Amino acid sequence: MSDGAAELHSLWTAPTVYRRDLFVGKVVLVAGGGGGIGRAVALLFARLGAEVLISGRNAEKLERVVEFGKARGASIGAATANLREYEQTKELFNRLRERHGRLDHVVNCAGGQFALPAIDFTPNGWNAVVTNNLNGSWFLMQQAAQHWRDHGGRGSIVNVVVVTERGMPGIAHTVAARAGVIGVTRTVAVEWAPLGIRVNCVAPGLIDTEGLQVYPPEGVREFPLANPMKRLGTALEIAEACVYLSAPSGGFITGEVLTVDGGGRLWGEMWTAGRPDYFRMNAGEEAGAEPNTRS
Repeated sequence: MSDGAAELHSLWTAPTVYRRDLFVGKVVLVAGGGGGIGRAVALLFARLGAEVLISGRNAEKLERVVEFGKARGASIGAATANLREYEQTKELFNRLRERHGRLDHVVNCAGGQFALPAIDFTPNGWNAVVTNNLNGSWFLMQQAAQHWRDHGGRGSIVNVVVVTERGMPGIAHTVAARAGVIGVTRTVAVEWAPLGIRVNCVAPGLIDTEGLQVYPPEGVREFPLANPMKRLGTALEIAEACVYLSAPSGGFITGEVLTVDGGGRLWGEMWTAGRPDYFRMNAGEEAGAEPNTRS
Protein backbone atom coordinates (compact mmCIF):
# COMPACT_ATOMS: atom_id res chain seq x y z
CA MET A 1 0.00 0.00 0.00
CA SER A 2 1.48 3.36 -1.04
CA ASP A 3 1.91 6.14 1.49
CA GLY A 4 -1.03 8.04 -0.01
CA ALA A 5 -3.28 4.98 0.01
CA ALA A 6 -2.23 4.16 3.57
CA GLU A 7 -3.18 7.65 4.71
CA LEU A 8 -6.60 7.40 3.05
CA HIS A 9 -7.17 3.96 4.55
CA SER A 10 -6.23 5.24 8.02
CA LEU A 11 -8.63 8.17 7.74
CA TRP A 12 -11.44 5.86 6.68
CA THR A 13 -10.96 3.21 9.34
CA ALA A 14 -9.87 5.25 12.37
CA PRO A 15 -12.40 5.16 15.23
CA THR A 16 -14.65 8.20 15.59
CA VAL A 17 -16.98 9.24 18.40
CA TYR A 18 -19.77 10.12 15.94
CA ARG A 19 -22.57 7.84 14.80
CA ARG A 20 -22.58 6.64 11.20
CA ASP A 21 -25.88 8.24 10.17
CA LEU A 22 -25.27 11.67 11.68
CA PHE A 23 -25.34 13.54 8.34
CA VAL A 24 -27.62 11.34 6.25
CA GLY A 25 -29.61 13.59 3.91
CA LYS A 26 -27.18 16.50 4.34
CA VAL A 27 -24.96 18.09 1.68
CA VAL A 28 -21.52 19.30 2.71
CA LEU A 29 -19.08 21.39 0.68
CA VAL A 30 -15.43 20.98 1.74
CA ALA A 31 -13.08 23.49 0.15
CA GLY A 32 -9.50 22.27 -0.01
CA GLY A 33 -10.70 18.68 0.20
CA GLY A 34 -7.95 17.15 -1.90
CA GLY A 35 -5.36 16.79 0.84
CA GLY A 36 -4.32 17.40 4.41
CA ILE A 37 -6.99 18.52 6.85
CA GLY A 38 -9.55 19.05 4.09
CA ARG A 39 -9.27 15.46 2.92
CA ALA A 40 -9.78 14.22 6.48
CA VAL A 41 -12.82 16.47 6.89
CA ALA A 42 -14.35 15.30 3.62
CA LEU A 43 -13.87 11.61 4.36
CA LEU A 44 -15.24 11.93 7.89
CA PHE A 45 -18.41 13.66 6.71
CA ALA A 46 -18.76 10.99 4.01
CA ARG A 47 -18.33 8.23 6.62
CA LEU A 48 -21.13 9.86 8.61
CA GLY A 49 -23.57 9.68 5.71
CA ALA A 50 -23.30 13.11 4.08
CA GLU A 51 -23.28 13.86 0.37
CA VAL A 52 -19.92 15.57 0.03
CA LEU A 53 -18.57 17.86 -2.69
CA ILE A 54 -14.87 18.65 -2.45
CA SER A 55 -13.19 21.51 -4.27
CA GLY A 56 -9.64 22.57 -4.94
CA ARG A 57 -7.22 23.54 -7.69
CA ASN A 58 -5.61 20.14 -8.22
CA ALA A 59 -8.00 17.87 -10.11
CA GLU A 60 -5.77 14.81 -9.71
CA LYS A 61 -5.71 15.08 -5.91
CA LEU A 62 -9.45 15.61 -5.79
CA GLU A 63 -10.15 12.61 -7.99
CA ARG A 64 -7.96 10.37 -5.85
CA VAL A 65 -10.13 11.17 -2.82
CA VAL A 66 -13.35 10.73 -4.82
CA GLU A 67 -12.31 7.33 -6.19
CA PHE A 68 -11.30 6.13 -2.74
CA GLY A 69 -14.59 7.22 -1.17
CA LYS A 70 -16.83 5.91 -3.91
CA ALA A 71 -15.12 2.51 -3.78
CA ARG A 72 -16.34 2.34 -0.18
CA GLY A 73 -19.90 3.41 -0.89
CA ALA A 74 -19.50 7.09 -0.03
CA SER A 75 -21.43 9.82 -1.83
CA ILE A 76 -18.60 12.12 -2.81
CA GLY A 77 -17.82 14.24 -5.86
CA ALA A 78 -15.35 16.91 -6.87
CA ALA A 79 -15.27 20.27 -8.64
CA THR A 80 -12.07 22.14 -9.44
CA ALA A 81 -12.10 25.79 -8.46
CA ASN A 82 -9.63 28.50 -7.52
CA LEU A 83 -11.36 30.26 -4.65
CA ARG A 84 -9.10 33.28 -5.04
CA GLU A 85 -11.14 34.04 -8.16
CA TYR A 86 -14.61 35.35 -7.36
CA GLU A 87 -16.19 34.12 -10.59
CA GLN A 88 -14.84 30.62 -10.07
CA THR A 89 -16.35 30.59 -6.59
CA LYS A 90 -19.72 31.60 -8.03
CA GLU A 91 -19.48 28.83 -10.61
CA LEU A 92 -18.65 26.32 -7.87
CA PHE A 93 -21.96 27.09 -6.15
CA ASN A 94 -23.82 26.90 -9.46
CA ARG A 95 -22.41 23.40 -9.99
CA LEU A 96 -23.29 22.45 -6.42
CA ARG A 97 -26.92 23.45 -6.93
CA GLU A 98 -27.08 21.54 -10.22
CA ARG A 99 -25.69 18.36 -8.65
CA HIS A 100 -27.30 18.40 -5.22
CA GLY A 101 -30.06 20.99 -5.21
CA ARG A 102 -29.29 21.99 -1.63
CA LEU A 103 -26.49 22.81 0.79
CA ASP A 104 -26.33 22.30 4.54
CA HIS A 105 -22.72 22.79 5.66
CA VAL A 106 -19.53 24.41 4.38
CA VAL A 107 -16.09 23.66 5.77
CA ASN A 108 -13.34 25.85 4.38
CA CYS A 109 -9.95 24.14 4.60
CA ALA A 110 -8.44 25.89 1.57
CA GLY A 111 -5.33 28.01 1.94
CA GLY A 112 -1.59 27.84 2.16
CA GLN A 113 1.57 29.67 3.06
CA PHE A 114 5.36 29.55 3.06
CA ALA A 115 7.71 30.21 5.96
CA LEU A 116 9.95 33.28 5.74
CA PRO A 117 10.98 36.08 8.10
CA ALA A 118 8.47 38.88 7.60
CA ILE A 119 11.17 41.43 6.88
CA ASP A 120 11.97 39.52 3.67
CA PHE A 121 8.42 39.19 2.26
CA THR A 122 8.04 40.46 -1.28
CA PRO A 123 4.86 42.31 -2.24
CA ASN A 124 3.89 39.40 -4.47
CA GLY A 125 4.49 36.85 -1.72
CA TRP A 126 2.45 38.84 0.79
CA ASN A 127 -0.39 39.41 -1.66
CA ALA A 128 -0.50 35.76 -2.74
CA VAL A 129 -0.97 34.47 0.81
CA VAL A 130 -3.43 37.17 1.88
CA THR A 131 -5.46 36.76 -1.31
CA ASN A 132 -5.54 33.00 -0.90
CA ASN A 133 -6.31 32.83 2.81
CA LEU A 134 -8.46 35.92 3.35
CA ASN A 135 -10.13 36.82 0.07
CA GLY A 136 -10.73 33.19 -0.89
CA SER A 137 -12.30 32.49 2.47
CA TRP A 138 -14.53 35.53 2.20
CA PHE A 139 -15.73 34.69 -1.32
CA LEU A 140 -16.70 31.21 -0.14
CA MET A 141 -18.50 32.50 2.96
CA GLN A 142 -20.42 35.13 1.03
CA GLN A 143 -21.50 32.73 -1.72
CA ALA A 144 -22.74 30.24 0.87
CA ALA A 145 -24.71 32.92 2.70
CA GLN A 146 -26.23 34.21 -0.54
CA HIS A 147 -27.20 30.65 -1.46
CA TRP A 148 -29.12 30.20 1.79
CA ARG A 149 -30.69 33.65 1.53
CA ASP A 150 -31.80 33.24 -2.08
CA HIS A 151 -32.64 29.53 -2.19
CA GLY A 152 -33.90 28.89 1.31
CA GLY A 153 -32.61 26.67 4.06
CA ARG A 154 -30.35 27.10 7.04
CA GLY A 155 -26.69 26.21 7.26
CA SER A 156 -23.34 26.43 8.97
CA ILE A 157 -19.87 27.53 7.92
CA VAL A 158 -16.64 26.40 9.59
CA ASN A 159 -13.41 28.16 8.62
CA VAL A 160 -10.16 26.34 9.39
CA VAL A 161 -7.69 29.07 10.42
CA VAL A 162 -4.55 29.24 12.61
CA VAL A 163 -3.94 30.15 16.23
CA THR A 164 -3.43 33.92 16.17
CA GLU A 165 -3.29 35.01 19.82
CA ARG A 166 0.47 34.55 20.27
CA GLY A 167 1.65 35.34 16.77
CA MET A 168 3.60 32.84 14.67
CA PRO A 169 7.04 34.10 13.60
CA GLY A 170 7.81 33.03 10.05
CA ILE A 171 4.27 33.17 8.68
CA ALA A 172 3.14 36.69 9.55
CA HIS A 173 1.24 36.93 6.26
CA THR A 174 -0.87 33.90 7.19
CA VAL A 175 -1.54 35.21 10.70
CA ALA A 176 -2.68 38.53 9.22
CA ALA A 177 -5.00 36.82 6.76
CA ARG A 178 -6.43 34.32 9.22
CA ALA A 179 -6.96 37.03 11.83
CA GLY A 180 -9.04 38.75 9.17
CA VAL A 181 -11.07 35.58 8.67
CA ILE A 182 -11.66 35.33 12.42
CA GLY A 183 -12.74 38.97 12.53
CA VAL A 184 -15.22 38.65 9.68
CA THR A 185 -16.49 35.36 11.15
CA ARG A 186 -17.37 37.08 14.41
CA THR A 187 -19.04 39.93 12.56
CA VAL A 188 -21.19 37.98 10.12
CA ALA A 189 -22.16 35.49 12.82
CA VAL A 190 -24.33 38.34 14.11
CA GLU A 191 -25.39 39.71 10.72
CA TRP A 192 -26.40 36.30 9.37
CA ALA A 193 -28.09 34.91 12.49
CA PRO A 194 -31.53 36.06 11.22
CA LEU A 195 -30.92 33.85 8.16
CA GLY A 196 -30.31 30.80 10.32
CA ILE A 197 -26.61 30.73 9.41
CA ARG A 198 -23.98 29.83 12.00
CA VAL A 199 -20.34 30.75 11.34
CA ASN A 200 -17.39 29.47 13.37
CA CYS A 201 -13.68 28.76 13.13
CA VAL A 202 -11.43 25.87 14.07
CA ALA A 203 -7.84 26.88 14.84
CA PRO A 204 -5.46 23.91 14.60
CA GLY A 205 -2.00 23.80 16.08
CA LEU A 206 0.71 21.73 14.44
CA ILE A 207 -1.00 18.92 12.54
CA ASP A 208 0.71 15.90 11.03
CA THR A 209 -0.09 16.36 7.33
CA GLU A 210 1.87 16.90 4.14
CA GLY A 211 1.49 20.63 4.77
CA LEU A 212 4.45 20.47 7.16
CA GLN A 213 6.69 19.85 4.15
CA VAL A 214 6.67 23.58 3.33
CA TYR A 215 8.67 24.38 6.48
CA PRO A 216 12.47 24.37 6.53
CA PRO A 217 14.37 21.81 8.64
CA GLU A 218 15.34 24.43 11.23
CA GLY A 219 11.65 25.15 11.74
CA VAL A 220 10.68 21.47 11.96
CA ARG A 221 13.28 20.98 14.70
CA GLU A 222 11.38 23.52 16.82
CA PHE A 223 8.03 21.77 16.51
CA PRO A 224 8.35 19.55 19.64
CA LEU A 225 8.35 22.78 21.69
CA ALA A 226 5.05 23.95 20.20
CA ASN A 227 2.73 22.51 22.85
CA PRO A 228 2.91 20.96 26.33
CA MET A 229 1.62 17.63 25.01
CA LYS A 230 4.81 17.49 22.88
CA ARG A 231 3.17 15.86 19.89
CA LEU A 232 1.61 16.77 16.57
CA GLY A 233 -2.14 16.71 16.21
CA THR A 234 -3.83 14.51 13.63
CA ALA A 235 -5.98 15.55 10.71
CA LEU A 236 -8.82 13.42 12.10
CA GLU A 237 -8.75 15.38 15.37
CA ILE A 238 -9.36 18.57 13.40
CA ALA A 239 -12.03 16.90 11.28
CA GLU A 240 -13.90 15.82 14.41
CA ALA A 241 -13.78 19.41 15.68
CA CYS A 242 -15.32 20.59 12.40
CA VAL A 243 -18.05 17.95 12.71
CA TYR A 244 -18.75 19.04 16.30
CA LEU A 245 -19.41 22.62 15.19
CA SER A 246 -21.44 21.57 12.15
CA ALA A 247 -23.62 18.94 13.84
CA PRO A 248 -26.51 19.58 16.27
CA SER A 249 -23.85 19.55 19.02
CA GLY A 250 -22.85 23.02 17.75
CA GLY A 251 -26.38 24.27 17.28
CA PHE A 252 -26.05 27.03 19.90
CA ILE A 253 -22.51 28.06 18.89
CA THR A 254 -21.75 30.86 16.46
CA GLY A 255 -18.98 33.42 16.07
CA GLU A 256 -16.53 31.28 18.05
CA VAL A 257 -13.00 29.96 17.51
CA LEU A 258 -12.40 26.39 18.67
CA THR A 259 -8.66 26.00 19.28
CA VAL A 260 -7.29 22.48 18.84
CA ASP A 261 -3.57 22.81 19.50
CA GLY A 262 -2.59 20.63 22.47
CA GLY A 263 -2.37 23.71 24.68
CA GLY A 264 0.17 25.38 22.42
CA ARG A 265 -1.24 28.89 22.72
CA LEU A 266 -0.79 28.66 26.50
CA TRP A 267 2.76 27.38 26.56
CA GLY A 268 4.57 26.60 23.35
CA GLU A 269 6.67 28.45 20.85
CA MET A 270 6.18 28.34 17.10
CA TRP A 271 9.33 29.26 15.19
CA THR A 272 8.16 28.07 11.76
CA ALA A 273 11.25 29.37 9.96
CA GLY A 274 13.70 28.43 12.73
CA ARG A 275 14.67 30.19 15.97
CA PRO A 276 16.83 33.30 15.48
CA ASP A 277 20.14 33.30 17.35
CA TYR A 278 18.92 36.25 19.43
CA PHE A 279 16.39 33.94 21.12
CA ARG A 280 18.79 31.09 21.82
CA MET A 281 20.34 30.80 25.29
CA ASN A 282 24.11 30.87 25.17
CA ALA A 283 25.98 27.79 26.28
CA GLY A 284 26.15 27.58 30.09
CA GLU A 285 23.32 30.03 30.67
CA GLU A 286 20.25 28.95 32.58
CA ALA A 287 16.70 29.94 31.89
CA GLY A 288 15.92 33.28 33.53
CA ALA A 289 19.55 34.41 33.66
CA GLU A 290 20.67 37.68 32.13
CA PRO A 291 21.67 37.10 28.49
CA ASN A 292 25.32 37.18 27.61
CA THR A 293 25.79 40.40 25.67
CA ARG A 294 29.59 40.39 25.54
CA SER A 295 31.07 40.63 22.05
